[in-house]
Amino acid sequence: MSLSGRIALVTGASQGIGRACAIDLASAGATVALAARNQDKLKEVAGHIKSTGGQAEAFALDVSSEDEIKNACKSVIAQFGKIDILVNNAGITRDQLVMRMKRADWDAVLSTNLTSAYLCIQQVIGSMLRQRWGRIINISSVFGQMGQAGQANYAASKAALIGLTMAIAREVASRNITCNAVAPGFIETAMTSGLAEEFKKKAVEMIPLARVGTPEDVAHAVRFLASEESSYITGHVLNVNGGMLMG
Repeated sequence: MSLSGRIALVTGASQGIGRACAIDLASAGATVALAARNQDKLKEVAGHIKSTGGQAEAFALDVSSEDEIKNACKSVIAQFGKIDILVNNAGITRDQLVMRMKRADWDAVLSTNLTSAYLCIQQVIGSMLRQRWGRIINISSVFGQMGQAGQANYAASKAALIGLTMAIAREVASRNITCNAVAPGFIETAMTSGLAEEFKKKAVEMIPLARVGTPEDVAHAVRFLASEESSYITGHVLNVNGGMLMG
């Protein structure tokens, strides 16, 4: 699954799933534009990729800002000439029961997890249309498929990403551009590390493969969807959840 010559933009690339995706895409030959707020972490990821023979550059990006999204995408295209692969991974949680959830927490999660994906797609789609090739991959969640108490905002944003994925897939399919989603299950990341051990134990009991997933498990799925081997797959949601949700 060679991605040699391809330019990939990964949001939220400083840690967790985004970091793993960036490293995996680079290992397949892509030049990776790493985007996130934390420049120190981004530089560490870029250094890691370069030390293993890959190519990567860091770009400052707060996806809650439309102006920063526009500027970052323009900077990537100015430096590399194009964007072939977009991985919309940046995301946050602001968990609370719906009766206590503040409007600001609803808005922050929808803006970061959903609106940013729409804005990033809007900024890179011209490059993809001109070359008649592109891969758009949105990182959704199993909780966008089955819901989760205390995560009305997060589940809504991730479910909406699936709808966005299908709509974009229909819009751009005639130009040889695919748009797919990856829906991770319970993955060991900084976002999940703070959860209570009892909660983690119960979560594992729900997983037929009887283990928590790794960021690399998700990254391998993203790499496949970014490759030529996935050229006849679009509008699809690829579940990476150990069997936690089937069907």
